[in-house]
Amino acid sequence: MRTLPFSKLRNFFVTLALLIFVGASGYELGLRRTQLRISPDKQVVVGQESPPQLAVDFSLFWDVWQRLLRHYIDAANLNKGKMVEGAITGMVNSLGDPYTVFLPPKENTEFKQDLGGAFEGIGAQLGMKDGHVIVVAPLKGNPAEKAGMKAGDFIVKVNGEETIGWTLPQAVSKIRGPRGTTVTLNILHEGGTKPVDITIIRDTITVPSVEWWVRSPREIPEVSGVKDAKVLQAKTGKVAYLRLSRFGDHSNDEWNKAVGEILAAQAANGTLKGLIFDLRNNPGGYLQGAVFIASEFMKSGTVVSQVNSDGTRENYPVDRVGKLLDIPVIVLINKGSASAAEIVAGALRDYKRATIVGETSFGKGSVQTPQDLTGGAGLHITTGKWLLPKGDWINKKGIVPDVLVPMESTDATSDAQLAKAVELLLK
Repeated sequence: MRTLPFSKLRNFFVTLALLIFVGASGYELGLRRTQLRISPDKQVVVGQESPPQLAVDFSLFWDVWQRLLRHYIDAANLNKGKMVEGAITGMVNSLGDPYTVFLPPKENTEFKQDLGGAFEGIGAQLGMKDGHVIVVAPLKGNPAEKAGMKAGDFIVKVNGEETIGWTLPQAVSKIRGPRGTTVTLNILHEGGTKPVDITIIRDTITVPSVEWWVRSPREIPEVSGVKDAKVLQAKTGKVAYLRLSRFGDHSNDEWNKAVGEILAAQAANGTLKGLIFDLRNNPGGYLQGAVFIASEFMKSGTVVSQVNSDGTRENYPVDRVGKLLDIPVIVLINKGSASAAEIVAGALRDYKRATIVGETSFGKGSVQTPQDLTGGAGLHITTGKWLLPKGDWINKKGIVPDVLVPMESTDATSDAQLAKAVELLLK
């Protein structure tokens, strides 16, 4: 029997493997109805036909594409990648839903950094309202708040560029930047008649999710300047304060640590009169995070229900045994409380587990499913709406507090909403 040399055997198997790979690839491309062709500028074009069940004609799109490549004055420098991203962005924007967005790789990375709690920028959570870029919440202690930005402010221009027609990711990308650089925002304050320019120095934004303390009224500096402060400070007893700034990657761990420390402080100081749960300027985050936090206060029941785009309904019940099931609770909300923050506040209200104090919340009742795309891009699709336990859909309406207390002063010693919460717990 004749034996082939090793080199010939190797070449044989390499060739066989290539044939199998090419055949399999061709079969897969055929299944996906994918076409390969050479463009007029001698580049390989990979395209996929529209699904057979959709009567969509892409000929106009490709006609415009080829005309731009052929006739544009600076065609040699056209960025085809940006052209594709722009086309996708336009398609997504045509839905008219500010929360369904295409995120190019840079913006997708920035979004993930937001939930991770560290990024470089001005420290403000942005949103969209009536086609305008709006400040949902400035983050406490960061450049945006220090410069005077407030929840409800409209951002009219960024470095002289009009924001009309921008998507939310575009706004975030334009406003963010390296630490130490500046950005000038043209701001229309809520209730104002004339926009003003605010120049902000960007910084590294590292925001812990949770802040807490246990104090008596006279030990709370934020209420020392309110009306009848002396009457309030004369009351006896201590209250706990627990603030959650977002529902992010590390929020649950930070929350557990803070709750453990509050319980230890209660053991050391005696019975607390109650807990103030501050969700003001909390722009939301993960839905499962909202269920986790609400379960700290609720013994049982549905926290939130989600109605999906396919008509199905999912109920999210209490999923653990909480440690703050019996303590009296006051929840603080304002116009910067959105999404997951509204889920928690609404669930505690519906089950009469807490009294809600402050201002009407933002009103975001939709659910977005983030999907990662090739090349680091992302797509957030509104796939459902969420309902509070009693069936309320608060989209564009918000949650109306049980006790309405406007925040009329920005003085650090005159937090009227916090003062009202302390007063209610010390009755």
